[in-house]
Amino acid sequence: MPLERVSRGFKDVSLAFSPNPVTNDLIVLNNERAIARSIRNLIFTQTGEKFFNPDLGTHTLNPNFPLFEIIDNINATEFRENLLNLIQNYEPRVSVINVLVEPDWDNNGYNITISYRIIGADIVPQQLEFAILPTR
Repeated sequence: MPLERVSRGFKDVSLAFSPNPVTNDLIVLNNERAIARSIRNLIFTQTGEKFFNPDLGTHTLNPNFPLFEIIDNINATEFRENLLNLIQNYEPRVSVINVLVEPDWDNNGYNITISYRIIGADIVPQQLEFAILPTR
């Protein structure tokens, strides 16, 4: 008898905490959306923001983050490695395929593309894209 691959389902509560208009329960994110939101939350969590896990997060909101320095490929590579380590260490539901951080010299920021596979689910690889820009 051949081995059977079992797909897993993932659920997370939406952090908007808005009620579902039909059931009046909290909105639940399923599978791909839940994992994409989890990765996004990891990236936008500042290092030291979690009380009992001070290593979790990135320096995206920190004034010392390279966003306030000259945009170059060296800072993009450092940021890429930080993101890759963060996802590999704190999101066990995914296997990272690629993290691409491209400097956006015109807007003084970075364009980020993260490609990953969801472990235990027979779906195509997922891709998450966003930009990090200074607030000033």
